[in-house]
Amino acid sequence: MVAVDEVEVVIAHDERATLRVGEVFLKIDADRARLDAEVEAMTLAPIPTPRILWRKPPVLALAALRGTTLGTLGQPSTASPAAWAAAGAALRSLHDAPLPPWPGRSVDKLAADLEDECEWLLANEVLPTGVLPADVVTHNRRIAETVLRPWTPAFTHGDLHVAHVFAEGDTITGVIDWSEAAPGDALFDLASLTLGHPERLDDVLAGYGDADRDLIRAWWSMRCLLAIRWLAEHGFDPNAPGCEIDVLRAQM
Repeated sequence: MVAVDEVEVVIAHDERATLRVGEVFLKIDADRARLDAEVEAMTLAPIPTPRILWRKPPVLALAALRGTTLGTLGQPSTASPAAWAAAGAALRSLHDAPLPPWPGRSVDKLAADLEDECEWLLANEVLPTGVLPADVVTHNRRIAETVLRPWTPAFTHGDLHVAHVFAEGDTITGVIDWSEAAPGDALFDLASLTLGHPERLDDVLAGYGDADRDLIRAWWSMRCLLAIRWLAEHGFDPNAPGCEIDVLRAQM
């Protein structure tokens, strides 16, 4: 038996938690359907994902990936341009794959969510983590609304945070956290990956291929506006350097 020095809490909130025990990650999710979808998405995705060791709901055990994450919000990425391009190429493979067999979020649902979140943000200008002026919200809403148009659905990861992509040298070794995978707008994944790292967009598109940069930037605004309330209510700080509120301010 391999000795384990400690149990690390990677992330925890009232919906789910992830623990690291040596080289094993334990994902605990009370939503059985979400856990089922995550497992199926990892099985269907044509790109590297963590190896599933065992599954006994509400727990999913995954093997650790080799390498390190592409980056962290608020800090410069030390990954090479080639690694970012490789992430773009992996995304292209994912977006070209057959769609997962469950629905994604519709344009109408996205518009309704944007309306709700902006109303909340305007009513709660002083957040527990800082101040978000009304003009920042309204300006970014105008930008975000440009993504509300028909799109051809692609197999999207749905939460392609830069810390969810692992690389070893110039090679992508895997992508984690597939709980939000669904048919959706491919540009949302590109925006999620480069959120807070706009200087890496050229590198990503070098591997991915041509994409509408204005819509990617609009998805930066959309993703941040939709995320801030959830983050604040679950103990995260959207006002931390390089995070959601900084991104919104940079869009001004």
